[in-house]
Amino acid sequence: MLDQIAERIKALPPLPKSFYQISATCNNENASINDLAAIIEEDPMLVANLLKVANSPLYGFRREIKSVLQAVSLFGMSTTRSLAMDMSIKKLLNVDMAPYGITPEAFAHISSLQSTLIMHWYKKVDASRVEMLFLSALMQETGKILIADEIVKNDETYQFKSEIENSTNVANVEKTFTGTTSAEVTARIFEHWKFDDFMVQSIRYSDNLENVPPEIRPYALALKIVKTAIPINSPLSERSITIAQNIVMKENLNEEFFTSALDKVLEHL
Repeated sequence: MLDQIAERIKALPPLPKSFYQISATCNNENASINDLAAIIEEDPMLVANLLKVANSPLYGFRREIKSVLQAVSLFGMSTTRSLAMDMSIKKLLNVDMAPYGITPEAFAHISSLQSTLIMHWYKKVDASRVEMLFLSALMQETGKILIADEIVKNDETYQFKSEIENSTNVANVEKTFTGTTSAEVTARIFEHWKFDDFMVQSIRYSDNLENVPPEIRPYALALKIVKTAIPINSPLSERSITIAQNIVMKENLNEEFFTSALDKVLEHL
């Protein structure tokens, strides 16, 4: 199955024009939130998804967000870019998460939870890495889309879903069935699209900390911790949170910073 996934990645189409326009605008120090909003407004699906996210309880905005300009103003250009990139990719890959036992909407919500947790956490740990980690956490589960598709094609949905339901290590189940993990598949997808290499490697090694380069390890570890606390099969369950907190303790990370960030996410749910 690994070979089929590799071939699928090679055959992936280019990202939409709006994806590059949004990225270029955010990298232009002379660009404004009005410029970014104007690009997003050209894509009705992107508009609908962005407003849906902006009005979710997770972000805690106190009033209804009715326009793209409002949303961009509140999120800021960096977070808006991350959200738009994630939406564009999920749309392009045609999400069907049946083998994981969740809906596309639940999948998107879990990605948002992971990115929100890491944002609150890393603001206190290393603010210079918040933008990269927010985007990485938001998109680190992308590889599950291709894995799910291959599981369906091989008529293994029932067996795979049964294993996923009660597992405390989703990556091990993925590897048993496909020979790889979603972290590796995500990294290969983003290499194909020539994403930032530091981000790609942080995602890749989040399931392989034993072999992670030292300069990447803190960020791969952070990604592993947030997806341990918010796994696709039991997000923010008591068991998942406990396992994540145990990793934080074992790695001698600041427990107060992580717990405070976790509390903020739970507060909005």
